[in-house]
Amino acid sequence: MADKPRGGRSSWLLRWALEAPARWLGKRSTIGQDMTGGADGLSYLRGLMRGNRIRRADAFGKLTPESPPILIIHGFLGTRGSMYMLERRLVDDGFVVVSFNLGTLNVRDIRASAFLIHRKIERILAQTPSQRIEIIGHSMGGLIGLYYVKKLGGHTRVRKLLMMGTPVRGTWAALAGVVTLGLWSTSSWQLLPRSRFLDELAQGPIPPGVDVHTIAAARDWVVPLQTTRLFGANATTVPLGHSSLVVSEEVYRRIINALRPPHEYAHEEPPATD
Repeated sequence: MADKPRGGRSSWLLRWALEAPARWLGKRSTIGQDMTGGADGLSYLRGLMRGNRIRRADAFGKLTPESPPILIIHGFLGTRGSMYMLERRLVDDGFVVVSFNLGTLNVRDIRASAFLIHRKIERILAQTPSQRIEIIGHSMGGLIGLYYVKKLGGHTRVRKLLMMGTPVRGTWAALAGVVTLGLWSTSSWQLLPRSRFLDELAQGPIPPGVDVHTIAAARDWVVPLQTTRLFGANATTVPLGHSSLVVSEEVYRRIINALRPPHEYAHEEPPATD
């Protein structure tokens, strides 16, 4: 068999060398994803430091039954500020967004947080023409929203529930909370795999009438991908990390597609003619 032409080898090596930077340092490379995750983590921390004091203009007058308000719920030890970038993007795109102060350190029982959400949602909807709301929950915030939907009658109030990096099956990362805050943090114990709370939450299917989506991060070391699986939900995976879920523009595009799919804006087809 004839040897491969030397020129062919040279061109292949040259092409391999020229493509190496994109392969090793591009957005989809391991290093590129780690760098993106680090930048997203810093953005998340800057938002976290904003705390819970967020001023918001009253925009309920812009609501319609077809465009309900959006409630965003932060995760364990988070603040309203940690969701600030996501909230700002939604507002800039014309959505009406609300969030609640769940405490400087929300370490209470997840059931209690869900009941607090229940009461506040009732107050919001009493001021709006819409009788339903949409929820975006990050990490433990997704569990709060899911408990509200499944156990507190929230399925009659929630149109769509988006859960981002939510440990539906628990996460061993919660051991850090158990070790440091164990006696004061009920939710730390509830986030552990096979906790009594998660077993209770897993009972029964997703109630009809609620469109549930999960967005998980493949490089999430806090809430591993396999722990976010929820039967009956529309699942999406992104090549990012835990904090990137609330600051990444790529994730935001997926959130928008879940909230307002293109088919919701499609014009009705004209009636058929003979």
